[in-house]
Amino acid sequence: MLAAYPACFIKEENGYSVIFPDLDTATCGPTLDNATHMAVDCLAGYLYALQRDGQDAPPPSPLDRIDTAAVLTGLADSGDDTTTYETFVNLITVDVEEYAKRHFEKSVKKTLSLPAWLNEAALREHLNFSQVLQDALKERLGFQ
Repeated sequence: MLAAYPACFIKEENGYSVIFPDLDTATCGPTLDNATHMAVDCLAGYLYALQRDGQDAPPPSPLDRIDTAAVLTGLADSGDDTTTYETFVNLITVDVEEYAKRHFEKSVKKTLSLPAWLNEAALREHLNFSQVLQDALKERLGFQ
């Protein structure tokens, strides 16, 4: 599913801040290219987390309805001097499902050791070692 949300890019001394006005998330990068890449990652991660938690994402605003002055006012409220910042709005798109497969759900190979007797017992039960380890780690880390 392709998702598209407007993002406010704010040029600062040390790079770009990127704020998604429709979402409670933001990111940054030292260059415009990097900030754009980080915006895609940020959007994908935010929407993926909402989906994982069974929450609906708010609808994206039309580009022409994004008020960069209001976004800058929010920054000014936090103590930043925003009078000299250059801003523009860009549409950030990402296929959340595809991005998650490549970045969030990608498997990594691990080598581990266990006692021979435990290995033999697990083999007799036809256990999937990877699944058992994943289940145990999720439980131990509180992800279930």
